[in-house]
Amino acid sequence: MALPIDSVLPELLATLRTARQAVLQAPPGAGKTTRVPLALLDAGFLEGRILMLEPRRLAARAAAERMAETLGERVGATVGYRMRGAAQTGRATRIEVVTEGILTRMLQSDPSLDGIGAILFDEFHERSLNADLGLALALEAREALRDDLVLLPMSATLDAAPVAALMGGAPVVTAEGRSFPVEIIHRDAPIGSRRLEDVVTESVLRALKETAASVLVFLPGAREIRRVEALLSTHAIPADIAPLYGALPFDIQRRAIAAPPEGKRKVVLATAIAETSLTIEGVDCVVDAGRARRARFDPASGMSRLVTERASRAEATQRAGRAGRLRPGRCYRLWTKGEEGAFPAFTPPEIAVADLAPLALELALWGDPSGTSLPLLTPPPDGALAEAQALLRRLGATGRDGRITDHGRTLARLPVHPRLGHMLERAGRGAAPLAALLSERDPLRSAPADLALRLRALDGERSGQGEVDKAALHQIRTEAKRLARLAPEWRAQSPAEAVALAYPDRIGLRRSGDAPRWLLSSGKGAALPPDDPLAGQRLLVATELDGDAREAKIRLALPISEAELRAVHGEEIVWHDVAEWSRRERVVVARQQERFGALVLQDRHWRSAPPDVLARAALDGVRDLGLPWTAGAQRLRSRAELYRRAGGVIADCSEAALLTEAADWLLPYLIGVRTAAEIRSIDLTEPLRARIGWDVLARLDRAMPAAFVTPLGRALPIDYRGDVPAVSARVQELFGTEAHPTVGPKHLPLQITLLSPAGRPVQVTTDLPGFWAGSYADVAKEMRARYPKHPWPDDPLLADPTLRAKRRKG
Repeated sequence: MALPIDSVLPELLATLRTARQAVLQAPPGAGKTTRVPLALLDAGFLEGRILMLEPRRLAARAAAERMAETLGERVGATVGYRMRGAAQTGRATRIEVVTEGILTRMLQSDPSLDGIGAILFDEFHERSLNADLGLALALEAREALRDDLVLLPMSATLDAAPVAALMGGAPVVTAEGRSFPVEIIHRDAPIGSRRLEDVVTESVLRALKETAASVLVFLPGAREIRRVEALLSTHAIPADIAPLYGALPFDIQRRAIAAPPEGKRKVVLATAIAETSLTIEGVDCVVDAGRARRARFDPASGMSRLVTERASRAEATQRAGRAGRLRPGRCYRLWTKGEEGAFPAFTPPEIAVADLAPLALELALWGDPSGTSLPLLTPPPDGALAEAQALLRRLGATGRDGRITDHGRTLARLPVHPRLGHMLERAGRGAAPLAALLSERDPLRSAPADLALRLRALDGERSGQGEVDKAALHQIRTEAKRLARLAPEWRAQSPAEAVALAYPDRIGLRRSGDAPRWLLSSGKGAALPPDDPLAGQRLLVATELDGDAREAKIRLALPISEAELRAVHGEEIVWHDVAEWSRRERVVVARQQERFGALVLQDRHWRSAPPDVLARAALDGVRDLGLPWTAGAQRLRSRAELYRRAGGVIADCSEAALLTEAADWLLPYLIGVRTAAEIRSIDLTEPLRARIGWDVLARLDRAMPAAFVTPLGRALPIDYRGDVPAVSARVQELFGTEAHPTVGPKHLPLQITLLSPAGRPVQVTTDLPGFWAGSYADVAKEMRARYPKHPWPDDPLLADPTLRAKRRKG
C-alpha cells in the first residue's frame, strides 16, 4: 500500500547520501517510522547498522514487528529491537529500534559508534530529555570522530528550522500527509465541577451511538483509565474495552492496538502513549479529555511532582488526527471552542521541566558538567541543573569541581536514577527489590504510605490494605531480578538504611504537636494524613512526595530508627554550637545541637557561649526589631546625612547602610545584650559618633552644628530630619538679628519657625531680614492685642532680644 512518505523517499535518500544529515517533517500516518529505515537500508550507501530511536517501549517493539513483517521475517533477523530488560537482535540485524536511553549508553561507552552507520530520531517533536541529549552527543561525536555518520531527526509537528540550525544548516525534507477530514465536535459548556471520568463516559456512550467505528479515548493517566473502564462496564456497550498505558504488560498493549475481530468494535482507553507512532487498527473516532499528566521538577523543593494540566494545542491536533488516518472520522473534544484559546501552543521540552539528576550525571561522564559546549536545542534551566549537581556531589558521584568520580561512573552504567544506583552500589543486591519498586508504578492502589507493605506484597504476602496491581507486581519482580544481577554482592543493611542512602535529603524528623508533620533533612516540610499508620513515627524516609514547595504530602515512606540513620549517615551527624536570635521569643538563644542536615537529633543549653558570639546573635535581633533610635541619636544621624548630601565627606548613615554594616560599628556595644528590651534601651549616639570618627565629627559640628545659638546665648536643637534644617524660636529672642543663620558647606538657610510668647507658631521663614521688613508689622499688630505685656517694637532690628515681658509702670 502506498503511503505519503513514499513520494519524498528519493529526495530524502539523495540528501542523506550527500549531506549525511537532514530533518524530516512528516505528519502522523505518513509512514516515516516503518518506511524510512527500510528505504535507507535498501539504498546501499551505508556501512553499519541503522539505529532508530523511539520514545516509548511499545512503539519501539511495534515498529520493529511491522518492519520485520514487511520483510517477511521474524523480529531479530534483519530488524530487531533493544530496550530496558528486553532485546531481540541477532548477528544479521541491520536495523535496531531502540528506546532513547540506549543511544546515550552507546555513545558514552564508544563515542565513535563503531558499527553504526545512521541514527534516526523518530517522534523528535516530543522533545524527550534523552532524545535531546542523544542528538547533542551524536553531533559532537560526529564532529570529532565520525564525519560519515548519518543523522536524521524525524518530526510530526515540530518546527524544523531550529533543529536544522542546531545541526549546522541541515536540509529539511517535508512530506505531505495523507489525512482524511475529521469533524471536530466541542462541548457547548465547560465541564465545570463535574468529575472528568463521568463526562468522558457520557461522551464515549454518545460516540458509540452516533458512529459505527471503534473509539480511541485520550485520558491523562492510568487512574482515570481504570475509573472510566469501571463506569463503562456498568453499561451494555456494543464494544470491547481495551486499556492502553505504558505500565501494562506488552501482550495487553498489543491487544489494544490490534484490529478488533470482524464485526466487533472496541473502546481503547489510552494515555499520551497513543498520540503518535502507533497505528491503532479500526479507529476513526476520538474522544479527547484535553488533559495530560506530566512530571514537573521544582528546584526550590528539590522534588518532582506529577501534575495534571491542559494538553497543548499541538497535542490536541495530534490526537484528533488519529481519527482521520484511514477514513473520514470524528473527534469529540471535552472543552468549549472558547476554552481552546487558553491551551498552550506546545508541550514544553522535558529538559525544561524534569528532574535533571540523570542528565547531570551524563554530562559529567561526557566531560562537560555544565553542558555549555553541547549543542542542546534547549539549555537546561540553571536552578534545576544546580540542584541536580548538588545531589550528585552528595551521593559522591562527582567531586567539588563537578567532574565524575569512579563511583559516578559506576552509577552511570546502572539503568536507574542516580539515587537508586547509589543505593544499589552501597547496599548491594538486597536493595534490588527496593530499587525496582521505586522505579515502577505503585503496586498497591489506595494503600497507606508504608513501603514495607509493598515489599511484603512483592514477597507474596497479602496485607489486606489497598488494591493489588498484579501487572505492576510482575513488572517489579522482573526488574528486581535484572537489577540484582547488576548490583554488587549482598550487604547486610535494612530496607530503611538502604532507602536512606538513596534519599539523604528526605529523612524526616517529626515536629512537635499532634499533627503528623515532619521536617526533612533538606529543610523542607512534609505531612501525612492523620489516619496513616506511619503518623506516629519519630523518624522516616520519604521516597515519594507530591512536590508541594511549602509542605509536601508524603506518598511513600519507610520508618527508620536513629540507630539505622547513624549506621549509614554517621559521618554527617555532627554537633553544632548555635547562638541565634529567636524571632518568636525575642531573645538570644544559645544551644548545642547534634544535627543531620536540618534535623536536630539532640539539643542542650550552651552555657559557655563566648560573649562575642552572643553579641552577633543579638545583632540579628537588631535587624529583626530595627535600630533603637533615641531623639539625640536620630538628630546626629540626620545631621550626618544632610552633611553628606551637601557634599561633605562622611560615613553613610542611612538606615539601610547602618543595618548592612552593623557588625562593623554596633557589635562592641551589644556585649551582654540578650533581650528585645535590652536592645530597645541602647542609645545609639555614642556608637554613631565612633562610626563617624572624631576628626569628621569636629568638621560636622562646625558645618552642621547640633544647635543654633540665639542672641541670648541659648542653644536651640536643630532638626535635620527634613529636607532643610529647622529650628523653633520666640520672635522676641531674635530681635536685632540682621542676617539669616545658615549651616553646612553650602550655607543652607535655617528654616525658623517663629513662636508667640505662648509657644505657638506665628510664621515660618528662611529669610529673617525679609520677615522684619515685610510681614512682621502685621504679626506685631495682631500680637500686641493678644500679648500686650510683651514687647512688639516698631523696628525689631533696633530692639534688644528678650524672653521677658515688659516692665510694669510705677
